[in-house]
Amino acid sequence: MIHTARGVAEVTDATFGERVLGAGLPVLVEFTADWCGPCRQLAPVLTAVAAELAGRMEIVQLDIDTSPATAARYAVLSAPTLIVFHGGEPVWQRVGARPRRKLLAELEDVLDRL
Repeated sequence: MIHTARGVAEVTDATFGERVLGAGLPVLVEFTADWCGPCRQLAPVLTAVAAELAGRMEIVQLDIDTSPATAARYAVLSAPTLIVFHGGEPVWQRVGARPRRKLLAELEDVLDRL
């Protein structure tokens, strides 16, 4: 597992199956890119939310430029795209950056339904 400057673990096409689809906890994947301004704005939000949800949900990022197969598999057309996976399946998806409080509320709602 590689930790990026964002403080969130990074997954790739090669590690996605094991780290996300095979995870015991729900996993929020941020589909991101280096050139994406809103992704940079979202970085500290994801770091804070990862700390708040530790033990209940994992948060990782996948670079859509270096891991295009996974992005294509889930029809990711914009960055950032956020998808929660649980039991190997996507269960929630949103496009675009959002404030910490809003993202945390959305993820708490997802966790309550799982």
